[in-house]
Amino acid sequence: MILSPLVRLSSAEKDILEPLIHEPSRSPYQTATTYVNVDQDTWKAKVPPLERLMISHTRIVEYCDWALKIKWKSREAKVSNSSMAFAAIPPRNSSSFMSPTADEFNSPILPGLPDDVAKYCLALVPRSDVPTMGGVSKQWRSYIRSREFITVRKLAGMLEEWLYVLTVDVAGKGSQWEVLDCSGNKRHLLPPMPGPIKAGFGIAVLNGKLLVMAGYSLIDGTGSASADVYQYDSCLHSWSKLGDMNVARYDFACAEVNGMVYAVGGYGMDGESLSCSEVYNPDTNKWTLIASLRRPRWGCFACGFEGKLYVMGGRSSFTIGNSRSVDIYDPEKHTWCEMKKGCVMVTAHAVLKKKLFCVEWKNQRKLSIYDPKDNSWKVVPIPVTGSSSIGFQFGVLDGKLLLFLLEEHPGFNTLLYDPNAASGSEWQTSEIKPSGLCLCSVTIKV
Repeated sequence: MILSPLVRLSSAEKDILEPLIHEPSRSPYQTATTYVNVDQDTWKAKVPPLERLMISHTRIVEYCDWALKIKWKSREAKVSNSSMAFAAIPPRNSSSFMSPTADEFNSPILPGLPDDVAKYCLALVPRSDVPTMGGVSKQWRSYIRSREFITVRKLAGMLEEWLYVLTVDVAGKGSQWEVLDCSGNKRHLLPPMPGPIKAGFGIAVLNGKLLVMAGYSLIDGTGSASADVYQYDSCLHSWSKLGDMNVARYDFACAEVNGMVYAVGGYGMDGESLSCSEVYNPDTNKWTLIASLRRPRWGCFACGFEGKLYVMGGRSSFTIGNSRSVDIYDPEKHTWCEMKKGCVMVTAHAVLKKKLFCVEWKNQRKLSIYDPKDNSWKVVPIPVTGSSSIGFQFGVLDGKLLLFLLEEHPGFNTLLYDPNAASGSEWQTSEIKPSGLCLCSVTIKV
């Protein structure tokens, strides 16, 4: 399928349309959709249907980007010359600017098209342009935020995989989330996350969104555990606050399983070790307590396999040193069971191709690979030389495992492990590298 290039508005078109922008009763969406349908009868016979859908859509997106800038400029607002993907979007409470009228809200997503066809049309837009579409209308914004949008993009073969990396500078002072595309090119930085700076928080990906949960924060010299949960919407390029956890915690395990996010164990408000667990339902925006672990566990991590939650590593009560046991939660039976043969003191982990990849603190020159199908472990040497200890954090991109250094080593390229490569060729080097030291990362497909 060959899609039309972005249709640019001519100077003559802008001269005709600009006076309409300043009419208080007319939103950019209304003006744009009226304009792109003026010559429908003329071009319907000349342009193939699918091409026509894309031209209509891209004209609306470009018009709204241009119109928003004109309106902000007329109000003496500062508008950056950033790309269309991050055009300025007005506040939600701006009634005369982008607030949709009742007619607009009830109108078709794209005039003249059935909504299911219009949704498919919007799903064909490149990922970098999606945030701009959120400023077109309330309908578009609601659709872009929905699970349906990702489902339609998947069916259309339009999902794009980006890597979100939390980096810190060499001095260990400033941290920021940055985004790398599937080629490893830096796309942009995330807006600062709301709330105080935290440590020991948990991260998970749910329906194409990044969740940052709980953690330990220091406010006015007093440290405490948090129950806050924030969500970054990668389609709208914005943060929002979700429902609080039932139990404030840090250094806990968390993972997504079957469209739900689970939080297990950790330390509590007074530094006590926890056995309690809870689950987040995005449909209700609420956390619900579930069956507790048989014993408290902290410093652990979690992952999902075959619809079940696996909790590994860290420490637990009634064990000397680090725990090798694996706690497994079955959401259907609402029960925990225990399995031996786990891993200990894990410094990095990632799930790839339905297997767990991890590095243990005592053996940082070997990659441990766990297969839940037969409860087996495989150990692969990491091709590093020298006698110094080298630590890694993981990233997953394009079905491959990236090993980012935890310390600055000039001239050291990122290691890449390809589980699908021929035997003996699994290890390669990659130019993909975050701008700072990697603290953690997640992969989001939208």
